[in-house]
Amino acid sequence: MEVKGRAPGKIILAGEHAVVHGAAAIAASIDLYTEVHLALRPSGQEDDLLEIDLKDMKLNLSWPCSQLKEVLGDCSGDTTLPRLCTSEKLDLLSGIVAEKKLPQENIQLSSGLCAFLFLYTSILGFKPGKAVVTSELPMGSGLGSSASFCVALSGALIALSEKLFLNANEKKIDLELVSKWAYEGERIIHGKPSGIDNTVSTFGNMIKFKKEVTKTNSITPVNSTTPLKMLITDTRVGRNTKSLVASVSERALRHPHAMSSIFDAINSISDELALLVESPAADQVAISEKEEKLMELMQMNQGLLQCIGVSHESIETVVRTTMKEKLVSKLTGAGGGGCVLTYVPTCILPLYGLFCPLSFFLQSELSAAVTENIISQIEECGFRCFTVEVGGSGLQVFSC
Repeated sequence: MEVKGRAPGKIILAGEHAVVHGAAAIAASIDLYTEVHLALRPSGQEDDLLEIDLKDMKLNLSWPCSQLKEVLGDCSGDTTLPRLCTSEKLDLLSGIVAEKKLPQENIQLSSGLCAFLFLYTSILGFKPGKAVVTSELPMGSGLGSSASFCVALSGALIALSEKLFLNANEKKIDLELVSKWAYEGERIIHGKPSGIDNTVSTFGNMIKFKKEVTKTNSITPVNSTTPLKMLITDTRVGRNTKSLVASVSERALRHPHAMSSIFDAINSISDELALLVESPAADQVAISEKEEKLMELMQMNQGLLQCIGVSHESIETVVRTTMKEKLVSKLTGAGGGGCVLTYVPTCILPLYGLFCPLSFFLQSELSAAVTENIISQIEECGFRCFTVEVGGSGLQVFSC
């Protein structure tokens, strides 16, 4: 049996970093995806292998199933109970991956390969198989590339383990179970992830997420009444999510009252943004007012993220460039580089003081021209741009 899992990336509209400290965050899926094509092979062959083909990286790795079983011991069990990858197990996985002597330019893939081996062997045991991975998402840029990989992989693995006949819709995949397994993969890659990325990638659309200490995380759907489009700039500046999260926590210890006030302000922005996105707008004037408020909230959020020390010169370059065209930008994800969001209004004319009634076609033409001009200026700085639709479907699993 062969299956394909397909899961989207994500953006955080408000609340990054503060969410780790109890504030709410607003996150949404985007129409950029990671796909994992998974095929099981017959057992009992001399060359029983577990193989992963990372197409975008031009990297193909394989391990004898007998070696994995010898090193890891019996892994497969009850797939309905996702289990933690212990530090001892992670050390074993890291050793198996290290034996492959990855080229230096691919060394950042080590934790993702550990997550692959853990999820595969935990769910399917030591059955020989091959995973082919492709992605539209830039790695390490704040768009949830690792979560989309873990979600797509977990969905495909669970479908195979439960022998789901997906085309016939005889049984639907348990999305909550997929998200829990994907979170364990994210723990291997990021240490202490918030849980936002795997949740959005699994369920799609837009959510308000709040991390709870004593009970299940609070996840509330946010239903947008108008389409949302974003220009995303990949600054190509790499950053370490773990160290950025740690630096914010250290600053919170040094300045507890000031940082607590900032986290409270970010929480208020997230709450207001969720209400704004869900509020109806009867006509173009109302839509324009709604979009201006949304951009103001994004601008305030970016200022607060600067205060907690997670912005970067590359991010500020994008912010200044888009501001010239009266558009607002903010970092998304961990910051320190990575990706920047620029909101593209559906009605760009009022931003230029033109409130006369013009056709939708003219508005669209002007919006496209402004966006094209911004992209040209940003790409002159060596950055990469692409536009995305916000919201949409989460995990999809297909029989092949």
